[in-house]
Amino acid sequence: METYTDVLLVTANVGSLFDNVGEIQNEWLQELYKTIHSYKPQFIALHFQEVGGKDYMANMGHAEDFFWSIESSKEMKDYDRVSIYVDNQFQAENSFTALGSMYFIHKTLENIQQYDFNVKDFKAVSGQNKYVGSLDSVTTVEKEKFPKNFWPDFKWSRKGFMRTRWIIHNQGLDLVNVHLFHDASNLIACNSSPSVYSANRKNALRYVINRISDNRFTALPFFLFGDFNFRLDALSLVQHLSTSAEIQTVTKDSSNEVARIICEEKDNDHQVLLHIEEKLFAYVHQAVFREDNGRALLKYDKEVAAFYDVVREEEIQFPPSYPYSEENTKPTQYMNTRCPAWCDRILMSHAAQEFLHRRNDDDDKDLVYNTVGPNICMGDHKPVFLFFSLKTNNN
Repeated sequence: METYTDVLLVTANVGSLFDNVGEIQNEWLQELYKTIHSYKPQFIALHFQEVGGKDYMANMGHAEDFFWSIESSKEMKDYDRVSIYVDNQFQAENSFTALGSMYFIHKTLENIQQYDFNVKDFKAVSGQNKYVGSLDSVTTVEKEKFPKNFWPDFKWSRKGFMRTRWIIHNQGLDLVNVHLFHDASNLIACNSSPSVYSANRKNALRYVINRISDNRFTALPFFLFGDFNFRLDALSLVQHLSTSAEIQTVTKDSSNEVARIICEEKDNDHQVLLHIEEKLFAYVHQAVFREDNGRALLKYDKEVAAFYDVVREEEIQFPPSYPYSEENTKPTQYMNTRCPAWCDRILMSHAAQEFLHRRNDDDDKDLVYNTVGPNICMGDHKPVFLFFSLKTNNN
């Protein structure tokens, strides 16, 4: 008999929650709980990146409190089984990823098992399973930091991935928490199409897909969700935004290295349309990124297309998820630090997409792919969620 299990997947880069402890966190949590209450899923997967924020050495204690506050909240009381994995071992430079994953199972969901990668078998899930530390000896999770040669210019990086594996009724799934490399400089991102950063993310994501599909374990349908750091194709976008402008490139005094790019309107008193520096992307008509959910700019969102041979994504109908203002009074404004982009995503294998149950139009709980807290300050990243009914076989 075919059955359906309501599933909620959420990805959130939470770094700014810890860099501004207390200011954003309460409202952030309330928006998460509202989403859970609205969809009433039986299985919840929360994938967090940048746990502890930039100053993780000082903030990691706050990060643990954040996880426990979710687990113990009255809003989650009907989820009687929990698996929590937090990599907080920042002393271990070769393995620290700052990733955290939480999985909640509702009391009505009876037939669920989790995989033990050591004994290569599934086991029934019971109680509260909480793992905080290096996770190296935890057999129900696989965690890996990207090899150093992926990005030799970076002295140190926390980027990597974390995988858990589940059976809901008789349907097996891999759930993979991913954090890929960011754009270090807006100016370098404008140099080529695709950018050097895009090429690096492509290598890293292909590495993840190869790792979760290799022959160590039986391949299963998978969901990849996290901060992919996908950016718009900056070179093409800047050309588009400045079609009616004169582009000036200003170099540093003692070299030919570009210091800033300035696009001025040819008329209109030479108003500056766009000003780009290493960590500045100031576009005068910022509303283009919000109008119609930024749909006009989706054609510059090219990075995921290289993976259509193995992954799919539901249609994006929300504005770029990053970089939002961290001021409470400006919840829909973008910061002028980076070009807004759909960094936070939920991708799935072709096989996984086949198990998404698409209900009739008159059903009130159809598949939904959207942001959490669109009109509330959630930090520099808006969390992204996918709600769906998973087709399962209860025989």
